[in-house]
Amino acid sequence: MGKDVIIACDFPNAETTLAFLDRFTGRKPFVKIGMELFYGAGPDIVRTIKARGHQVFLDLKLHDIPNTVKKAMTVLRDLGADIVNLHAAGTAQMMRAALEGLTRPDGTRPLLIAVTQLTSTDQAALENELLIREPIDQVVMHYAMNAKKAGLDGVVCSPLEAAKVHEACGAGFLTVTPGVRFADGDRGDQKRVMTPAEAKRVGSDYIVVGRPITAAADPVAAYERCLSEFVG
Repeated sequence: MGKDVIIACDFPNAETTLAFLDRFTGRKPFVKIGMELFYGAGPDIVRTIKARGHQVFLDLKLHDIPNTVKKAMTVLRDLGADIVNLHAAGTAQMMRAALEGLTRPDGTRPLLIAVTQLTSTDQAALENELLIREPIDQVVMHYAMNAKKAGLDGVVCSPLEAAKVHEACGAGFLTVTPGVRFADGDRGDQKRVMTPAEAKRVGSDYIVVGRPITAAADPVAAYERCLSEFVG
């Protein structure tokens, strides 16, 4: 795996998703399947998209007691996803249990990454709603280091924190960064954002891009632009 653009296919059903992917003639973009699509289409959507030749980031953000997460990961591990995630806030014990559940009897497993703080969360929300007083970048670093110690492969973080995560956890520790918008685009509900070119400069390994591509008048052209700016 190398630098790539992951398209967030946040659609309500399989038909809409597959029709969208059919537009990418000759290309097989990396696809994110989030809660909306997974809950709407069920687990088979992962198998279907994988069978079409796409890599899949299964973005379900598990967060529960360790035993429950371990059992859930045991179910998810054989769907064929390349990357699976959970919330780092669930504690190191939960992350270690998830890793155990995700590992198959032959020792293979998808990559497992942890969500640090959502890119819709800013410092004010962190302090006033979550009662976490430390600066948000320090919180992200702490969660990232917990994930590293638990044996995970990387984190989901804002591109604003990607360079610091690599400094703290090593260049091989993956940073998967949503919160990416074109310079001339709408931020939507994202608070901590960068452009694809900026995300490349700070060292993001993967960028996750949804509406700037999926809601574009020409999604294929928007994807190609994003790929050009990020990968080059």
